[in-house]
Amino acid sequence: MSTAAALHASCVDTQVDLRGDWGQARFSVEVADDPAERSQGLMDRERMARSAGMLFVYDSPQRVAFWMRNTLIPLDMIFIDATGTVARIHENAVPLDETAIHGGDAIQYVLEINAGLSSRLGIDAGTVLRHPAFGENAVWGCKVEN
Repeated sequence: MSTAAALHASCVDTQVDLRGDWGQARFSVEVADDPAERSQGLMDRERMARSAGMLFVYDSPQRVAFWMRNTLIPLDMIFIDATGTVARIHENAVPLDETAIHGGDAIQYVLEINAGLSSRLGIDAGTVLRHPAFGENAVWGCKVEN
């Protein structure tokens, strides 16, 4: 199966798919969907595989801000609205920095990946994501596409 076909063949909780004018990508993700998991995030980890990330899921769109307290890995933070569309990207968040990184007012999901990958892949505002946590408002749903 080709990479493009594989991106269309499945939609599972441990993976998030991205697509845009730049192409497509897939990351293996851990999901942080409750307050304790979101609070812990990727703190105290010394490394993360290049194709891995963490998907933060909120119950509804809201104003979000992140920081890098106790986070040892430089990260790109991808802020996503309720439709699964990238609203904003903060690239190269500095490890251990406690400065607030604001994502916006109507953010429901945040994907953290290794720093520099957003730019390297071409991920930008308008990129759409697919994951089972994205509800019926998702632009790119989890139905198998033919």
